[in-house]
Amino acid sequence: MIQLHMAAPLQPSPIRLLLADDHPVMRDGLKFMLAQNEDITVVCQAADGVEAVEMFAAHRPNVVIIDLQMPRMQGLEAISRIRKMDPEVAIIVLTTFGGDFRAARALAAGATSYLLKSSSMAEIVGAVRNAVVGEASISPEVADELTRFRVMQPLSEREIAVLTLIAQGKQNHVISRVLSISEEAVKSRVKNILQKLGARDRTQAVTIATERGFLS
Repeated sequence: MIQLHMAAPLQPSPIRLLLADDHPVMRDGLKFMLAQNEDITVVCQAADGVEAVEMFAAHRPNVVIIDLQMPRMQGLEAISRIRKMDPEVAIIVLTTFGGDFRAARALAAGATSYLLKSSSMAEIVGAVRNAVVGEASISPEVADELTRFRVMQPLSEREIAVLTLIAQGKQNHVISRVLSISEEAVKSRVKNILQKLGARDRTQAVTIATERGFLS
């Protein structure tokens, strides 16, 4: 009798993951919870954007979880640099901040998913597993905002610059001097800002712009 020995089925390779967040407690908590899943291995961590890029270059994980607001280099720049090194890597933004414009910028920079830190661990783990098979995950609140504001005209870079100074309490004559434009140009841009954001005044415009991610 000839005995056939069946080869043992190949075990899928674990998902190799980089965690980038400037809060150690957040990183430690995520690492502990992710370690409960046999198919996920945290291979490196980073406390800022510069370190995230360096750790990615050194370890080449196939999934990155990254915050947007970090010291030395912001998450958006880190995402862009990581994406240039590896067009196939899955990048999951995990942030406190929603807002359609902020999310759209992250996705345009190369993020593949966008989650809020209010997400459950099950949602985060699901997003990691989805990421390696090319499926995007976006927190429902953010997805709703992206849909709701999709047809609205975004603020231009110059309008954001004007609104940033307004948020700092600067008056038109000061904004004019700082940006080297006339006061009439400032007034015109303020009018456009109010119209685009559907705001009744400058204070409400700052509030709306902050919520949507035009302002940090």
